[in-house]
Amino acid sequence: QVQLVESGGGLVQVGGSLRLSCAASGSIFSNNVMGWYRQAPGKSRELVATHTSGGSTNYADSVKGRFTITRENAKNTVYLQMNSLKPEDTAVYYCFIVTHGSVYWGQGTQVTVSS
Repeated sequence: QVQLVESGGGLVQVGGSLRLSCAASGSIFSNNVMGWYRQAPGKSRELVATHTSGGSTNYADSVKGRFTITRENAKNTVYLQMNSLKPEDTAVYYCFIVTHGSVYWGQGTQVTVSS
């Protein structure tokens, strides 16, 4: 079993920054993928960014140049630095990890960008 604990959400003004953190624990294979999805009210879940344990990253077009995903493999922790935030970034952000052929999810953290 794998558990993920997220932190770092909150309320921020347009143009501001937030940093999300997600720590995974449990039975985790060294070769894995961690990342973030988000879901805004009334919308489907959107993949935001991914980071493999090998170092490859991928971003949604909507966040490229503004968000940066990093990770500490030794701690099984992934971070999402969000800069130049826009109202359309308002959503619940979910951390995930793909390991041993399964996907595990965090509880979600609310990010609200006010104009």
